[in-house]
Amino acid sequence: MSQDKQKLLIIEDDPGLQKQLRWSFDSYEVIVAGDRESALAHIRRHEPAVVTMDLGLPPDPDGATEGLATLQQILALAPDTKVIVLTGNQDHDNAVKAIGLGAYDFHQKPFDHDVLALVVQRAFYLHALQMKNRQLMQNQADSPVAGLISRDPGMLKVCRSIEKVAPSSASVMLLGESGTGKEVLARALHQFSPRRDKRFVAINCAAIPENLLESELFGYEKGAFTGAVKQTVGKIEMASGGTFFLDEIGDLPMALQAKLLRFLQERVIERVGGRTEIPVDVRIVCATHQNLKDLAAAGRFREDLYYRLSEIVISIPPLRDRLGDAALLAHFFKNKFSQKEGRSALNFSTDALAQIEAHQWPGNVREMENCIKRAVIMVDGSQIGADDLGLSGAAAEEEPLNLRQVRDEAEQRALVKALARVDGNVAKAAELLGISRPTLYDLMARHNVR
Repeated sequence: MSQDKQKLLIIEDDPGLQKQLRWSFDSYEVIVAGDRESALAHIRRHEPAVVTMDLGLPPDPDGATEGLATLQQILALAPDTKVIVLTGNQDHDNAVKAIGLGAYDFHQKPFDHDVLALVVQRAFYLHALQMKNRQLMQNQADSPVAGLISRDPGMLKVCRSIEKVAPSSASVMLLGESGTGKEVLARALHQFSPRRDKRFVAINCAAIPENLLESELFGYEKGAFTGAVKQTVGKIEMASGGTFFLDEIGDLPMALQAKLLRFLQERVIERVGGRTEIPVDVRIVCATHQNLKDLAAAGRFREDLYYRLSEIVISIPPLRDRLGDAALLAHFFKNKFSQKEGRSALNFSTDALAQIEAHQWPGNVREMENCIKRAVIMVDGSQIGADDLGLSGAAAEEEPLNLRQVRDEAEQRALVKALARVDGNVAKAAELLGISRPTLYDLMARHNVR
């Protein structure tokens, strides 16, 4: 039953008052401490949401020095804890000082059971509201783009850029290796834009033969060529009012580059075999894994088209450069495919996670998805080992020599890797790192790791 009760820590050195307070708050899981050391130990172990404390603690039971010092250490370990100070009638100044140090409230002795119970109840309610609000804000911060899973600061910065750019009408160029999620981000641009209620139309310039690509983009009139038995609307026209996504724009033939440039300048199209100019209001988003500047220098891509398409350029980091994301995504895909295949008890072994983190993932998220799906289907037993993944380790990158930089980077890397490895479970991450949960929260705050 105690697991279902809210935890209340009472810091009081008088055995009689301890017993009275226990009786008054029997609806809570009451934890009692008689001095600073035991109080801090209970804070670390139980993380109570609310604490009541007497300022007169040994070795200074007649003063407030020890109590105020204990209060400061409690709030340093657990800043969200609501501390209610119990003081004597003549100790108003120290009560005010405690409030100034961060105590939630104070109550005078001898205490009124009903009034103190109400203060404690309000403290628990406020703490719960703050935790819920923090969780909602954290969910927004961690998942600003639907379908994209990342805790890497660089990738989250990309998501912020998407949110900023989306409301505008600027053309956007997404640069990144194959499998990094360019289409996911393109759809996010559409969803965050005023055009979200219109169509999102995508086309892969490398997947359609050159002789068919023009009619796919611009449409054609009946009789324009053999087999054109009816008028057909092109993809650009279909996206009117919405967003048109050109994937692998670097593979667009030169002849079509000129026609696309004219559309971007005039915002009108002509269907193949047609003579009528058709105005189209559409936002253009492009993506490529190639270096378009190098292609332009080699004469394989129009420089004027490049500048038209790249009003905003967003570079997407590859998976190997996204700190902690390999293990995070591995857990996600494992859970996804385990559910599909009816194998919900599957877990990764330690050596499997080590290989996942060491692998360079040249195919990025797409390669990761296929790898984990294959492992889930083929594994014998309930644990996915390194052999089930079929991956090879990678050499570690050379570390910097500056000791402060090495320490800070290693600390941040360990935090992110630990959280990713245990799928975001803070208690397990603290255990893995060999530290307490409050210490882990402090380190996460210092390194801005959410």
